[in-house]
Parts: sequence; C-alpha cells; structure tokens
Amino acid sequence: AINCGAIPETLQENEFFGHEKGAFTGADDSRSGKLEAANGGTLFLDEVSEIPLKLQSKLLRVLQEGSFERVGDDKTRTVDVRIIAATNRNLQKEMQEGRFRQDLYFRLGVVPIFVPPLRERREDIPLLATEFIERFARKSNAVRKPLTLENTQKLQAYDWPGNIRELQNVLERSMIISSEESLEINLEPIRSAFTNAIPKDIFSEEDFV
Repeated sequence: AINCGAIPETLQENEFFGHEKGAFTGADDSRSGKLEAANGGTLFLDEVSEIPLKLQSKLLRVLQEGSFERVGDDKTRTVDVRIIAATNRNLQKEMQEGRFRQDLYFRLGVVPIFVPPLRERREDIPLLATEFIERFARKSNAVRKPLTLENTQKLQAYDWPGNIRELQNVLERSMIISSEESLEINLEPIRSAFTNAIPKDIFSEEDFV
C-alpha cells in the first residue's frame, strides 16, 4: 500500500520504482520499490490524485506494458501487478483542470466503485458505530457500552463533515468520557471541547486556531 498524499513529491518516484546504488546523495545501496514488492499481487494507491503529472505518465506505462526502470538505472524491469486506487477527490474535475491524466483515469477505472459520504447512507451508521465501539473496547480492554436508541438517533441526525474518521473519533471519545453504565455521545467539535475544558487564563482561543 502507498499513501500518495503522505509522501513528498520528490520521493514518490523512488517509493514506486526503487533506486540503484549511487542514484542520488545518500543512495548507498540498491533498493526495490513498492511495484517490485507487489509483483504477483496487488498494489493499493490511496489518494491517487496526489501523484504528480510526471509520475502519472510512468505509472501509466506500468499499467499498459508492465515495465519500468529504477531511479538511476537503465535496465527495464517487468512486473505483474494488480492496481487498486482510491481518492476522495472528483477525478473528472481534476482532469478538466489539468491535474490528472485522462488516459490514466480510464486505465484505472476498469471497475469504478463510488462510496457515498456517511451523510448519504445514514442507515449504515448503527452498524459502523457498533463495530467501532467493539473495536475500541477490545483494544483498550474497556467495558463495552451498548448503543442506545437515543445514541443512534443522535448519530443519524448529524451530517458528519469528517465522514467515517469523525464517527470513529467521536465514538472513541465517548467511550473514554462516559460512565460505565451508558454511552454519552458528544458531538461538539473537538476544538470547542478543548477550549471549554481549559481555563481561559491559561490558554486563549487563538492558541487552537
């Protein structure tokens, strides 16, 4: 797996393709990239829209021909890799604005799957909430607190601008601050929770902007 948004642009080519010894300062040994590591298997590209255009063309070549070169090497290598890509951006808009290659888009879009935001599938919230509560209880060896009808209604009435991650964080926070008998859902923004909890003579609201 590669989180394309978490890797600096200057390091992405090395992360994908690897490098040869002496290819750049600090390259003391040869190193294979994620494509070679995934040979015969699957490479998951998270936040694929963050890949720079120059690297997109090289990735397209891998998809079309199964070949590439390591950084600092003229030897062509071949791989057989299945690519799964994910993004939270509108790739059609990214193409129109020149930030994503159209030919790469159609190469990746063999079986497109659109996952709607949480606010558009509120019926999933009780199942997800139950799973997150059980997961946190196992991880922290805490008492599992049941999800009540009132909890469920409150969760389903909220728009979840932070999507799944926000739901997970809210439930983890609720598990921590609630009494052992019941789950208390707090949907205040985290920033408000912090500023309300700290005496104003110690920190001002500007400290959290």
